[in-house]
Amino acid sequence: MYRKNALAAGVAAALALGSVTVVATQSTAAPQPAAAAGTSAARPGAGFKAMSADVRGEAIRAAGRNAAAAARALGLGSEERLVAKDVLIDADGSRHVRYDRTYRGLSVIGGDLVVHLAEDGTITGSDLAHQGAIKVAGTTPKLTAADASAKAVRHARHVKKAKADSKDSALVVYAVGKIPVLAYRSTVTGEGETGPASRQAVIVDATSGAPLDQYELHQNVTGTGNGVTVGQVSLETTQTGSGYTLTDPAHGGTIVYDSYNSPQSNPRQNARAFSKATNSWGNGTSSSRESAAVDASYGLAKTWDYYKNSFNRSGIRNDGRGARAYVHVDNSLVNAFYDDNCFCMYFGDGSSQNGNTPVTAVDVAGHEMSHGVTAATANLTYSGESGGLNEATSDIFGTMVEFSANNAGDPGDYYIGEKLNMSGGSLRRMDNPAADGRSLSCWNSSAGSVDVHLSSGIGNHFFYLAAEGTGAKTIGGRSHNGTTCNNDTFTGIGKDKAAAVWYRALSTYMTSTTNYAGARTATLQAAADLYGANSQERYLLSKAWAAVSVGTALPDPGTGTPTPSPTTPIPSPTTPPGGNALANGSFEQGTSGWAQSDSIITNSSLQTARDGSWYAWMMGYGAAAVESLSQSNIAVPSAGTPQLTFWLKVSTQESGSTAYDTLKINVNGTTLAAYSNADAGSGYVQKTVDLSAYKGQTVKLDFAGTEDTYLSTIFLLDQIAIG
Repeated sequence: MYRKNALAAGVAAALALGSVTVVATQSTAAPQPAAAAGTSAARPGAGFKAMSADVRGEAIRAAGRNAAAAARALGLGSEERLVAKDVLIDADGSRHVRYDRTYRGLSVIGGDLVVHLAEDGTITGSDLAHQGAIKVAGTTPKLTAADASAKAVRHARHVKKAKADSKDSALVVYAVGKIPVLAYRSTVTGEGETGPASRQAVIVDATSGAPLDQYELHQNVTGTGNGVTVGQVSLETTQTGSGYTLTDPAHGGTIVYDSYNSPQSNPRQNARAFSKATNSWGNGTSSSRESAAVDASYGLAKTWDYYKNSFNRSGIRNDGRGARAYVHVDNSLVNAFYDDNCFCMYFGDGSSQNGNTPVTAVDVAGHEMSHGVTAATANLTYSGESGGLNEATSDIFGTMVEFSANNAGDPGDYYIGEKLNMSGGSLRRMDNPAADGRSLSCWNSSAGSVDVHLSSGIGNHFFYLAAEGTGAKTIGGRSHNGTTCNNDTFTGIGKDKAAAVWYRALSTYMTSTTNYAGARTATLQAAADLYGANSQERYLLSKAWAAVSVGTALPDPGTGTPTPSPTTPIPSPTTPPGGNALANGSFEQGTSGWAQSDSIITNSSLQTARDGSWYAWMMGYGAAAVESLSQSNIAVPSAGTPQLTFWLKVSTQESGSTAYDTLKINVNGTTLAAYSNADAGSGYVQKTVDLSAYKGQTVKLDFAGTEDTYLSTIFLLDQIAIG
């Protein structure tokens, strides 16, 4: 969520990043002046200036020098430290500084944040993966690293023959939920969904050993067949004293190795660089080991070029450094993956199911390299909805690389891995993700519970509709059909504009815990930055989000009125027999119908719903905070004795009967009931509020939470009804 901070000018000035001079370099996509509100002037490069490595390095060092001031301005705790990760500078001189967070020297999972500053150093906003200060009871765990490893093995899902070494179990603070906890992050290996050498991060509570999260460390493309022939292409190579190597000096020294079928568990075990006396590589078939290397080298170069020409980004980490790539990994491996720990990409050979075609398609190379870009920017957690966004980001930019490469043998389209000889024709389809019978085309309340390669369909579908609009088209010689989840019809803004918005949102506003609702907020903010708050581009993006069941469309800038929804809302599964004047009272449709000041409506497993899987989680920061959850235009019944009913669970770290932290129920601004930490109990309790004074009226209902500066109280709400 994009949050504005009202900070004193003196504090804001302290956060200026020093006298960094931005050196512009020639680019085919040089940033243009900002579009005025209501205009749609394109701003290629996602609005960022180009920076040399020296300038970027100094900008990051300056951000590091100002990290303590930034932490104070954001109200972080005395035990927290910020570590500067990256700096982006807009064409108008404003800056976006991305920090990671530590607590007493421990890494904080979900602690990343972005600080936004004007050219003069004034803070204009911030985006935090975890709102408020980090506090845990202590940093001495009850479990040992060996205990944590054993627990991680026990909790690892979909992994056979799982094992973990205690030296790979690190103590961390897990702050993905509202209440940070001391935890261990362990690496579990075994036979998993990504192959015989799966590597998964399993996070367990350092006190109880309860599982908190799990995700693949290999972010990958999976399928039953892979491979592409790019035809006759030019390659950048390096000449040595005795010949040539597949080292690309024009793209940061990217180098391609032959893994020589080293096992997936150690893919560099037998690896050696490709080298030969002549500068001619491969024969266009898998009978030559060089052919796969040609595909990989070409695809990675085209990916580098796309990011450079489109966004002024120099390589994965924007530091001009190329990554290593390994082809011919393992035997019969129908997979490719990126590993940020070694800054490497790996490509398998396929299997007999697809004629042993190597997994080196152009969009696959773009997909894997884009995982690295995500790791270097938002670092979207590879589980839940953020994991789906992570995969969608790689599909989006892998597709854009394919369009940009403009290879005659592989024209651009919105099919993922269509050249891999898949039994179903492709890995995924962005225009119709559900065509594979598994992927999600529309957001629903279970989106955070399915495999990230399936929930990515929501983001893919949004991007296709944003770029191309609705209706049937032939693109790259393939049939596409932009159907929607709400039967809406609209035009797209074009793939280049849609990609510019996504890149700016990823690099400037998204954090590790961003979900689909947060991605909508981030992209709409990015569109306002690039094209104007009242632009047609921003409006059409909101239409595309609504078309995949994420939020509603913005008012049409041409008429100033919201566009009507063409579908009938789905009734809540817990609607009372007498009817419910509220929309989505049990939250099973996510945020639909509700306005929230923060990410209050959730299906997080850290707490439980009374019914279904979604609920409202208010407060619980352990620091001064306010929150609001509201719904407007509610028609209170005119007959009988209308009542507001809801289920409330209160848990607290406070003691005694003094009301330190409160939840007030307001109707049209009048407080009708209030609850506090003194109402804490072991479970949900049904509450009733008389609405007789509002019979026949249209009202606004607001749940307003307030927390003091010390100790936390959590208010959980579910099954809210007015009838």
